[in-house]
Amino acid sequence: MADRSGGDESVSTTADRESADDADGDPISDADPLPDDLDAGVDEAVKRRLREAYLNDEENALIVTEVRSVGDRVAVEMRPPHGDATHTERFDAPRDGSLQESEAFLEFLEAAGVSPLDVDELVGARVPAMYDPETGWRVDAAYRGEVETETESRFADAREWLWTYRTWLLAALLVGGELAFVAVIILVYA
Repeated sequence: MADRSGGDESVSTTADRESADDADGDPISDADPLPDDLDAGVDEAVKRRLREAYLNDEENALIVTEVRSVGDRVAVEMRPPHGDATHTERFDAPRDGSLQESEAFLEFLEAAGVSPLDVDELVGARVPAMYDPETGWRVDAAYRGEVETETESRFADAREWLWTYRTWLLAALLVGGELAFVAVIILVYA
């Protein structure tokens, strides 16, 4: 083990380095150009890894770029942090001096942490979202003003499942009905 009495010699100051450079009589200053044989670039692997990490960390977010009025609706335009695609959410705008028509927009503002009196702060806010290749971007339900109870959510999921598989269910009912009819005929005449 080395004896560390008297302080840490591994710490050097700029003056110490300059005096060490001056020992040869050839001082290096910041104004001097870099030598041609010096590789001053950033390694491509570092760039690639940083880009991938940034895109992975930001893949589930949209940034609000514009809030505008479109007829009797409010359009909130968003884009992903690493792309040019845009996503627009539309909400009912306040009419007749009442906020009752625009409850979904108020819930969106509340979820984003923005007061209705400071809507300018909404631009630049990050909104959690997910991307589906078939349907595109979908904003998190808490930001769309769709706070549902658990039973409403189950009912909506069941309704969506029934609608998705409606043709298969109809086919199963027809085949099952025919089989039941054949079974009844066999029992009656057997």
